[in-house]
Amino acid sequence: MTGFGDAVDASIDRVRHEVAALHAELVRSGLVVWTGGNVSGRVPGADLFVIKPSGVPYDALAAGDMILCDLDGSVIEGSEGSHRSPSSDTAAHAYVYRHMPEVGGVVHTHSTYACAWAARGEEIPCVLTAMADEFGGPIPVGPFAIIGDDSIGRGIVETLSGHRSRAVLMRNHGPFTIGTDARDAVKAAVMVEDVARSVHIARQLGEPVPIPPDAIDRLFDRYQHVYGQSSGTRFDTDPE
Repeated sequence: MTGFGDAVDASIDRVRHEVAALHAELVRSGLVVWTGGNVSGRVPGADLFVIKPSGVPYDALAAGDMILCDLDGSVIEGSEGSHRSPSSDTAAHAYVYRHMPEVGGVVHTHSTYACAWAARGEEIPCVLTAMADEFGGPIPVGPFAIIGDDSIGRGIVETLSGHRSRAVLMRNHGPFTIGTDARDAVKAAVMVEDVARSVHIARQLGEPVPIPPDAIDRLFDRYQHVYGQSSGTRFDTDPE
């Protein structure tokens, strides 16, 4: 236990287990290699988040290995997992949580096709209804930033603030996604790689046909507020 109180301690424990399990989803979906990439989740009711330790193989990750940090990215000493070093992207995740309070999960992957678009510094155009549904338009490119401080986090926030996309391709690096919680952010990461692959293949055959902006708006609104078993629960960064 961390001494934050029973309710917060219970939330920390739940998020630890969820984040640990979601790293396996990255492997199953082919979004990472070796120890690259990471998932983090905000702890409800506290200025805390949980993130993967640095350089630990995915098949060795357990809930107790997940590292508890405050929103400055500092490890909470004495908490479970605090003997390990947190992910090298911890400062970036912390910056996102500090500046985007609606975000409950952040994911970074090294998925092949999304990284290829990032290497070209080119946004993925909205040419598929699945993109309009999930991202509300093209997937934008963020600035080049060096790993290790909050530069990547600043680039994520600057690019996605006021943007409907829940994904950004950080130039020469790879995709970062955000969501209402860690699972939602992982879903966005899976979808980014799916559309990155499909649009890349389409471009080998010719120039993809863009979806008209008004149709994108209608598709996004339907998917965010009508599709599925409940409405009004999906992540929405539409400034309107």
